[in-house]
Amino acid sequence: MSAKMLRAPPLLPGRPRNPDTTMTTPTAKQGASPRSDWRRKIVLVLFVLDLAVVTFSVVAAFFARFWTAETSLEAVDGQFKLYVAVVVSLVVGWVAALQWNQAYHVDALAIGSDEYRGIVRATFGTFGALAIVSELLRLQVARGFLAIALPLGLVLLLIERALVRRWIVNRRRRFRLVDGVIVVGSPQEVRYVAEGITRNPEAGLVVRGVATETHDVPTFELANGLVVPQIGGLADVVPAVHSHHASMVIVAGHNRVNRKQLRELGWQLEDTDIRLALASRMTDVAGPRIHWRPIEGLPLMSVEMPRYSGLKYSLKRLFDVVVAIGMLLLLSPLLLLIALAVRLDSPGPIFFRQTRVGVNGSPFKMTKFRSMVLDAEARLAALQAQNEGSGLLFKMKDDPRITRVGNVLRRYSLDELPQLFDVVAGSMSLVGPRPPLPQEVDGYETHVHRRLNVKPGITGPWQVGGRSNLSWEESVRKDLYYVENWSLSGDLVILFKTVCAVLARDGAY
Repeated sequence: MSAKMLRAPPLLPGRPRNPDTTMTTPTAKQGASPRSDWRRKIVLVLFVLDLAVVTFSVVAAFFARFWTAETSLEAVDGQFKLYVAVVVSLVVGWVAALQWNQAYHVDALAIGSDEYRGIVRATFGTFGALAIVSELLRLQVARGFLAIALPLGLVLLLIERALVRRWIVNRRRRFRLVDGVIVVGSPQEVRYVAEGITRNPEAGLVVRGVATETHDVPTFELANGLVVPQIGGLADVVPAVHSHHASMVIVAGHNRVNRKQLRELGWQLEDTDIRLALASRMTDVAGPRIHWRPIEGLPLMSVEMPRYSGLKYSLKRLFDVVVAIGMLLLLSPLLLLIALAVRLDSPGPIFFRQTRVGVNGSPFKMTKFRSMVLDAEARLAALQAQNEGSGLLFKMKDDPRITRVGNVLRRYSLDELPQLFDVVAGSMSLVGPRPPLPQEVDGYETHVHRRLNVKPGITGPWQVGGRSNLSWEESVRKDLYYVENWSLSGDLVILFKTVCAVLARDGAY
């Protein structure tokens, strides 16, 4: 059965399907170049780009530190060989650390934050190792040189990977750089997995066929209306992999595949380039919380329960205070200009303070630059019929209550800057779930109250994942995932993504 039986390619998020239009699924030539070929090329490109960025950062830091004064030049002349060795070691060690932290693992590219976390860990690990070696060997390496190289290299690496990710995602939305998959399982399990695949085209997977042990029906319709070939049972999977141009088999649950069959399927695929993956319904559990406990014949997967106190949350608080104070000092001229503009634009106070619900349900006053007219709250009831938000959220793209200056502030999220004072005061964090209104909390379902287990944030998964364009269910799902799987490296990634989201202005209203 040919892959051309498919009536439509996987639907892209936000693009409704036209029932009157019939499309042909991309063939192997169109949508999936040989897996090993495009993967090798991407890894090579990433390696060359990383090497160039790291080399530039280290060399630029060297020149910035020493090529500014005659005394600095004299210091370098006396230790020229030392700095050559440091520069070479730093470049080689940095790239090796990227490799060690799975920065070239193709399956992690363009989806999730593991790629960015690996870059952050590799960078701090490299400079930490250099600091230890320098101390042990009594090397006189200028701290200014390292203080420039680390942030410069980290920022440039993250920007480089963000640009590469955007290029990969754009290609994958056109069915390039993708892996075709065969999904095995019961109809319900197959639909669950296939829906997740088609909802996330950036993952680079395309469903080429399914095996649900149904032999009398030639096709299988997924939850989103996509029709794919029904290849039959487990015995038909391996031949179908080649005929349907697939490079991965996904076993969706255990209702159709027992332990013995799974082992035999793995044996059949072990001498090929075809990968085998197991899908789990354990949603909202990130990798760092999963630990394997190998017992002979019984591999146990234990899940670490989330904790909302302890050392890592103390470090989060320290990070919040240091960064918030630094940003307030750095942005103080801008804050003064915005305050003056708000005062001159319309009558009323400069700041708008509103009661929000914080950690563990405790209320606090959140501070923002005023972006609306003075009687905005009183006029809200009259606008409820025009609400463009979803669920418990009120949003309007052309809200008549917003002032001229407020429109600019909201477009670039500048009205949020005074929340840095709330971070210093301890009622908010730099990164966390969106701070809800009391009336929103009153309408929460039981499970949604878990958003209140951590401090709300100035930015968070909601802001970098689509902002006002997200549905209520999507924003809740993103916030709950953050609450369950928080990490400091993840916070750094969200802060970086926030800058990109603000510049893109997507969903900002």
